[in-house]
Amino acid sequence: MFKKLLVAAVLLVSVAGVRAQNAADRLLGVYHAVEEGKESKIRFTRQSDGTYQGQIFWLKNPDNEDGTPKLDVKNPDKSLQGVRADQIVIIKGIKYDAAKNVWNGGTVYKPNNGKTYKVEVSLGDDNKLRVKGSLGPISLSRYWTKINE
Repeated sequence: MFKKLLVAAVLLVSVAGVRAQNAADRLLGVYHAVEEGKESKIRFTRQSDGTYQGQIFWLKNPDNEDGTPKLDVKNPDKSLQGVRADQIVIIKGIKYDAAKNVWNGGTVYKPNNGKTYKVEVSLGDDNKLRVKGSLGPISLSRYWTKINE
């Protein structure tokens, strides 16, 4: 009898874990963003440590007027200033909080000014991703659209 109860408990915990992971993985995919008139596409992936990150992989205008690629020149980390603008990781370290139905605990990086902010991400039923960056009591939200790609 004890073995049957133990097996049932393990199965129940496993199913709950799979459901939580499936809910967290809803974030995975490609999003279209427009900010300050600049269009980009960001791909969210799950990292080996269980966190999620969003990386730009497409820009409508990836090059400068002289034909050279735009780089992450405002990054305070000098070793990242040579990264192409269409390869910048802009969200990293977020984890799914099932109780709040959000991904948080990480940061969002804004290449336009080289600043990093706390971030909270939530996905609506309309496939709109709300990206809320915060610095102290001040926050700003942007909305990205999930696309099939």
